[in-house]
Amino acid sequence: MHVLVLGAGQLARMMSLAGAPLNLEISAFDVGSKNIVHPLTQAVIGHGLENAIEQADVITAEFEHIPHDVLDVCEKSGKFLPSTEAIKAGGDRRIEKALLDAAKVKNAKYAVINTREDFDKAIEYVGIPMVLKSALGGYDGKGQWRLKNANDADTIWAEMAECIAATETQAIVAEEFVPFNREVSLVGARGKDGDVVVYPLAENIHTNGVLSLSTAIDDAELQEQAKSMFTAVANSLDYVGVLALEFFDVDGQLLVNEIAPRVHNSGHWTQQGAETCQFENHLRAVCGLPLGSTKLIRATSMINILGEDSLPNEVLAMEGCHVHWYGKEKRAGRKMGHINVTADYSGELQRRLAKLATILDKDAYPALQELS
Repeated sequence: MHVLVLGAGQLARMMSLAGAPLNLEISAFDVGSKNIVHPLTQAVIGHGLENAIEQADVITAEFEHIPHDVLDVCEKSGKFLPSTEAIKAGGDRRIEKALLDAAKVKNAKYAVINTREDFDKAIEYVGIPMVLKSALGGYDGKGQWRLKNANDADTIWAEMAECIAATETQAIVAEEFVPFNREVSLVGARGKDGDVVVYPLAENIHTNGVLSLSTAIDDAELQEQAKSMFTAVANSLDYVGVLALEFFDVDGQLLVNEIAPRVHNSGHWTQQGAETCQFENHLRAVCGLPLGSTKLIRATSMINILGEDSLPNEVLAMEGCHVHWYGKEKRAGRKMGHINVTADYSGELQRRLAKLATILDKDAYPALQELS
């Protein structure tokens, strides 16, 4: 079976690695160059989306910000999964919020801003402090503002107005500031037959808006809450594939922060920590195969490698350390790869993370320093 992935980044790369044992052929459509490339080598193997669609049995996506004309062509083929509706929801915070409301899933109070008048009304309705996010684009902390004081409204509005004017369809979504205890996420999969499986929750630490560290956790009460919310969203979309929900944990109650209709950074730990990794389960789902077990098989954490293209040899020498490079050119802040750290039990995992903190650069891996 041949799977065409929209997007040619690291997630397509890891899908290709997971699909090989299942005898699945994976190619990737580079949205920027319009070339069809091999997900691992990046070698050009074809040109033109229509030709690639014709050769594919299934089409899926590795990221949300895909031009709508590309999505529409894929939708017409009848081969695209999960659905263009789901991808558009992940790429537009206005659609995402409406979807969460329709699924009756708890999320932060919000308002959509197109004009200064909307901004003033949002301040009154949502309240200060508030978080402001561009509806389109914006990720890893980009396209976001925080209004902590009404005196800063004019300054922030000037920046937001410039953002809105840059694209005809752009807007800003204002959200109430949620004083949460921690951030967690749930990655799961829904098959063509409606079967739903979820992985253990991951606790996430962000640095400057970018995910730094994810650790699989065991919290039965939160897990049940998260699964119920995941199932509601997945069923409302008639979703097929892997989906991620990011949550705020507010004193044991979960609020959905964002959804990601794809394999997700906070699920990379599943490559070493789960019976079936998220990449394999996504392929299983969209190809109509039975979903694999999401059972946790060992305590695991994932550490993002940001802006670095090398690691000390001591990392590879450490027991339980697994390095995954993405084959990218070095650039400040860029996700270059990740490290999965595993252990037989939680205490041993914490000791290994503490040891890793002494080996890696303190400025490049600040989340590890918080643990040590």
